[in-house]
Amino acid sequence: MPADAALADPRVTPARPDLAAAHLKGLVQAARYVEPVARVVCVPVAPVSAEPDGNARLTTQFLFGERVAVYEAEGQWAWAQAEADGYVGYVPRSCLDDPEAVGGQAPTHRVAALSTHVYPEPQVKARAVGALSCGARVAVAATEAGFAVLAAGGCVPEAHLAPLDTPAADWVAEAERLRGVPYLWGGRSAAGIDCSGLVQLALQSAGRDCPRDSDQQEAAVGGTLESVRALRRGDLVFWKGHVGVMTSARQLLHANIHHMSTVEEPLATARRRIAAAGGGPVTRYARIA
Repeated sequence: MPADAALADPRVTPARPDLAAAHLKGLVQAARYVEPVARVVCVPVAPVSAEPDGNARLTTQFLFGERVAVYEAEGQWAWAQAEADGYVGYVPRSCLDDPEAVGGQAPTHRVAALSTHVYPEPQVKARAVGALSCGARVAVAATEAGFAVLAAGGCVPEAHLAPLDTPAADWVAEAERLRGVPYLWGGRSAAGIDCSGLVQLALQSAGRDCPRDSDQQEAAVGGTLESVRALRRGDLVFWKGHVGVMTSARQLLHANIHHMSTVEEPLATARRRIAAAGGGPVTRYARIA
């Protein structure tokens, strides 16, 4: 593999010894190179792992309506790359569909509520047939009686959606709405989230690109602050393998294993506890422009 860090990282490089994306020909060695097949996530939350194994550790999740590029579809599994953050992994094929089969329309809105129910018709008394997490993307074909009629089928309350071209004004407020969401390694939804998933989901709601994992975020997001005394709302705090967002000069919001939840607590408390547990010191303070 080349020395370039991005190409050396299998999390964001669709390349294996036997197969690689066609656009990587000449950059990586593989037995064959293939063009991607466009697919869309057709379930509320799709599990993604580094191996084609239903018992493998969750690495991330793809949300309803997100576009992915599929480079291999074998048996129950698709080897795919997310359009939004470039993350690569194995996802059950049943979680993906041809965009044309689910309306063919590009997403127009995102779920802005923490979660929303999907109804078979624009009627609040109808029995809900599903639910979507914040961050899910939908194509609205029409509106009726306070509901958005989705191109993929079903209806959701209009009040729970926001146009993709109208990002949230305060990304920290978006993160704060996720207080109390259970911790889930690899989680990226209102049903369960990890530390970097919290930061990514909140930034994406505000129309900002953000890598998936905390080490990727530490390497790429914001400008470095030299002192803890400079911290303010919206700054990021990194440890090895962990990240949180400051909600004020002293308070940290983070999804963490100690609480198994997304909590807000004094940064000083988190620093002491993480150090005592062997997590080491803070490795970077960062400010997003």
